[in-house]
Amino acid sequence: MRSRSREFDSSTLNESVQNTIMRDLKAVGKKFMHVLYPRKSNTLLRDWDLWGPLILCVTLALMLQRGSVDSEKDGGPQFAEVFVIVWFGAVTITLNSKLLGGNISFFQSLCVLGYCILPLTVAMLICRLVLLAEPGPINFMVRLFVVIVMFAWSIVASTAFLADSQPPNRKALAVYPVFLFYFVISWMILTFTPQ
Repeated sequence: MRSRSREFDSSTLNESVQNTIMRDLKAVGKKFMHVLYPRKSNTLLRDWDLWGPLILCVTLALMLQRGSVDSEKDGGPQFAEVFVIVWFGAVTITLNSKLLGGNISFFQSLCVLGYCILPLTVAMLICRLVLLAEPGPINFMVRLFVVIVMFAWSIVASTAFLADSQPPNRKALAVYPVFLFYFVISWMILTFTPQ
């Protein structure tokens, strides 16, 4: 009877909505810190969630959205295109990891790949601010430098979490699609120009 009452007390069903939201926001913040300071840790893998990746994906898609009000295609990525590229890419990398014999679950991999978009989202924010200045070669070089640094940061952060989940002789096969995934996102950020 006591164990049953302890289960009931530790359940989140009795928790207020405010406490639940604050607990989830703190968990997302801790995972952001794990990406900002990448180190080998199982915390991001053990306590996976998809809230952070969803927030980052929506933020990145909104920042890459062009400002066109009419229905004409302006050549830039639209919200749904960015959203699909990010999630389809993450699912493809996850399936590749599983097929190579990785010992990480599907949602753990999605969680890590999604949270590791944080540096690229920061790069997009910095590039949007740099684009407010006068366009020119210096402007492009600053954006190129920022995107390359954040691209490398995303690769280092994701491999810090995912490298141990692969067999030693297949790590390169697992990291290569991660490289391509973040490269495509970086390319979309670098080639973004406001109207």
